[in-house]
Amino acid sequence: MTRKIMAPLALFALLAGCVSIGPKTEVPEQLITFSPTAMAPAGTGASGEVTDAIMVFEPEVEDRLDVNRVPVQVSDSGVAYLKDATYIDRPARLFQGLLAETIRANTGRLVISGEDPGVAVRTRLYGRIIEAGYDARSSSVSIIFDAVAVSPDGKVRQRRFVNRVDGLPAEAAFVAPALNEAANAVAGEVAAWVTG
Repeated sequence: MTRKIMAPLALFALLAGCVSIGPKTEVPEQLITFSPTAMAPAGTGASGEVTDAIMVFEPEVEDRLDVNRVPVQVSDSGVAYLKDATYIDRPARLFQGLLAETIRANTGRLVISGEDPGVAVRTRLYGRIIEAGYDARSSSVSIIFDAVAVSPDGKVRQRRFVNRVDGLPAEAAFVAPALNEAANAVAGEVAAWVTG
């Protein structure tokens, strides 16, 4: 009986040195996400016609933000990435989720995010993230978002939203919560603007 148990364990021990799951890289000290400070309570719902819903599309970004690393602006034309800090997903997807939840929590409206549902949603929110990172020259983080809202009547509005947190060392432990703070401030302003 003991031999029956020991044989698979011995085989597993031999194979453990041969099996590698994922690349051999160091785990970052900080995994960064955007956590909403305004959330709809559990059990809350929204209902209505899909044509009255707000559709939140994934924002566009330029290449330096289309990765999971936190960009650091070191000069007007020089970009590096913050050591030991990684977004858990692309900033555009994180910000899309944050926007949708913030609008839902602040307005009680029916909000659709993710892929285009293929139905005639009346209000659509598009945008472009211009900045979501750290600036070494000013020791600050900033979120800059250009929002475009298309109203039910076809009217198009555009506005730039900016929030900055100053006085931060270039360390993941300080940059991560500041990015979340700035993203939430922008999301709150966008929610009030798109439904106002």
